[in-house]
Amino acid sequence: MIYVTGDTHGKLDALKLGLFADKNPQLTKDDYVIICGDFGGVWARETLDSDLETYKKLPFTTLFVDGNHENFRLLNSFPVTEWRGGKVHEIAPDIIHLMRGQIFTLEGKTIFAFGGATSTDKAFRREGISWWAEEMPTFGELDEGIANLRKYGNKVDYIITHSCGERALMYPPLRVFGRGMSVYPDNQMLSFFEDTVEYTRWYFGHYHLDAKLNDKFRVLYQDIVPLGE
Repeated sequence: MIYVTGDTHGKLDALKLGLFADKNPQLTKDDYVIICGDFGGVWARETLDSDLETYKKLPFTTLFVDGNHENFRLLNSFPVTEWRGGKVHEIAPDIIHLMRGQIFTLEGKTIFAFGGATSTDKAFRREGISWWAEEMPTFGELDEGIANLRKYGNKVDYIITHSCGERALMYPPLRVFGRGMSVYPDNQMLSFFEDTVEYTRWYFGHYHLDAKLNDKFRVLYQDIVPLGE
């Protein structure tokens, strides 16, 4: 089985994963939970082992796209390898970072991953300590994503990102709670995929909200749902 959920922020919001595991004792390392960015488990070298132990104890394999609240210098220090058709950082055998612009095939389904976002709180953070400029996707990563999608005829089963395109921001759940009132460069960049890619579902996190926006867009935070729901 493949499931998807929202931000975990290291240990801060990881409790939901343990509760989910307790409710689903049949899960094994052959099952996957994909985190829609702000994984946060690769945050500080001095606490890395302790932070990752939280995830290693889980019965399933943890996959994640990067968010904006990640230590990108540390994350990018892991070797780049190929896994299920796309580039990854293998943090551990059961903890894998799905890199930007890559397409992965899991259980016969194709998943396009594109992490990154703009930190709205970066004025209160320190560069290189609690904020990294690499949070914002580059045009090189965008170009790589476009090229990879063309290999698949611009058609995938699922898109998983941290932020979202501009169209998703217009739906009431985001607007009512004031989380979709501003458009950032990452929203503009992701908008490119809204009309050029054929897909069944698009999942994203970032906004600390759980809502099914329409039959395609779903924003996640605490909910853990089967891929395709």
